[in-house]
Amino acid sequence: MNIAETQAGLLLEVVVQPRSSKNQIVGEHNGLLKIKITAPPVEGEANQALVAFLSQKLKLSKSQIRLAKGESSRHKTLLIKGLNREQLLKKLGLE
Repeated sequence: MNIAETQAGLLLEVVVQPRSSKNQIVGEHNGLLKIKITAPPVEGEANQALVAFLSQKLKLSKSQIRLAKGESSRHKTLLIKGLNREQLLKKLGLE
């Protein structure tokens, strides 16, 4: 899984599948974390739902998770503050 540690936080690359039946982490897909989101990819709704879902899953505030790249793409890079790599994997259930 592609996770880079930077001074600003962790950069996590994900693939998002919008309009799913439920919000869930699917697992690794072609080296990226695949996440299903119920929101449609319209006017940033899926991006907002992704950040909200991950903030709940990781027990972080929404301000600690930011979309760094891929605003209009299924392939996104997220900047996550307040966790190290091991903590992130554990909270995602991927350790």
